[in-house]
Amino acid sequence: MAYSSDTTHSSDSVYMNTMGGTTYFFSSQSETLETAIPEEPVATTTQAPTIDLKHTYPGPASHVTKIQTTNPLFSSFLMIDDVKQQLLKRNEITNTLPPTNTSLPTELENYHSLVPLETNTHGQKIPQIASTFKATSSIDGMRYCLRRLHGCRLQSLKTFMQVLEKWKKLQSSNIVKLREVFTSKAFGDHSLILVYDYHAGAETLLSRYFRNPETGAVGSFSDRYASRANNNKNLLYENELWWIIMQLTAAVRVVHTNGLACRTLDPTKVIFSGKRLRLSFLGVSDIVLFDPNESSPFNVITHHQQEDLTSLGKLILALACKNLQSIQRDRIQSSIEMVSRVYSNDLRHLILYLLSTNERSISECMPMIGARFYVQIDALQTQNDILEDELSKELENGRLYRLLVKLGTINERPGLVDMSWSETGDRYMLKLFRDYLFHTVTADGKPWLCNAHIVQCLNKLDAGSDEKVQLVSRDEQSVLVVTYNELKTCLDRAFQELVDASY
Repeated sequence: MAYSSDTTHSSDSVYMNTMGGTTYFFSSQSETLETAIPEEPVATTTQAPTIDLKHTYPGPASHVTKIQTTNPLFSSFLMIDDVKQQLLKRNEITNTLPPTNTSLPTELENYHSLVPLETNTHGQKIPQIASTFKATSSIDGMRYCLRRLHGCRLQSLKTFMQVLEKWKKLQSSNIVKLREVFTSKAFGDHSLILVYDYHAGAETLLSRYFRNPETGAVGSFSDRYASRANNNKNLLYENELWWIIMQLTAAVRVVHTNGLACRTLDPTKVIFSGKRLRLSFLGVSDIVLFDPNESSPFNVITHHQQEDLTSLGKLILALACKNLQSIQRDRIQSSIEMVSRVYSNDLRHLILYLLSTNERSISECMPMIGARFYVQIDALQTQNDILEDELSKELENGRLYRLLVKLGTINERPGLVDMSWSETGDRYMLKLFRDYLFHTVTADGKPWLCNAHIVQCLNKLDAGSDEKVQLVSRDEQSVLVVTYNELKTCLDRAFQELVDASY
């Protein structure tokens, strides 16, 4: 057996020897070519090399696959389309740029890049004109929702701050959190600005359930709608109603437990982010509707909490009838009769309890909801399983990205120590591995584009697998046979040289 004279030794742990135009790399200098590559195949019973399997996504779990309605083959290694579309839509809305030709101030206290969300609105209970903006914080760079109350002068700043501090401490998954409050003259008047968390892509309960999707108008209630059976198909399923009720009562319970009152339970202040319901703009009513004759806003909190329960009952009744006109005084009785015909007695009893004039408590709603809470918990846990499986798909993206960064900074780098630095030694092997990773072709010379091949090879490289890989030079005159473990050693060593040279 003849060998070429092109044999290289170095102080490194990798030993290189060229035979007949093929270069072999060994893990130590003491290992000879004859012992490493036998002339005749030898059967062995050695176990397969072990690989650190924590780097490999095993595919969706069986209990998650049975839940998903999409084809699991298409989403085994990629995010489910509907989840991806929701997140992309939120990102797009969050990154919306402010209008160029606008009279809005460029900065507002510690916020900038104002984007109008809702302009010059006022409700029946709150006559104060208000507008809403999305803005970016100069402190943490995050987006927030700013609620501006036009021409609002505080009569007793100390009293208001006591109430607002309680709102700022309130924490609930069904409430939009208040972050801070400040006054501003940037709009040309004395405006009060309330800063809330921003939930991109949220829609109000009014737009989701009460507006005609074609005309955008709010429908009117009629007895024919309530009595005709074929119109019941337009009503909400009872399970969906209870799902909304559970979240509404959970939010109201947190507010009342902390000695506060919502005071604005109407469809324009209840928002949806995906399947999550939240009460928004809480605390505004305490400012706008403050009675100066009261020494403290907390003196009448019990009265306001009772009003909350009445408003909650009307909101549930309107949802059950899917019509805002159903809560008018002269139509409430016929609306309740319709609920009795279509829905369960539990829902009817809950509405009657909330609309009664007796003293009520939000905690008393729990027995009426009953075992339906278990259905809600099961649905939430199922959703959590799906999202957790989606997260596991993306878990290792950062790790593979770091590998690609290392390879990219090393491959074909124009001269670190000398001009041939990236073409010799460890770096040359990494260059050939890069070609094997991205530039592989089929037998007829066509590009072979396989995402699974790239991910699998990167995983083996990061894990330092003992599996061998054959690398071929671009002129096809040299073939290198190395293990992923040796490639990983070369990668770490070459990248460390770059790190040392950067200081």
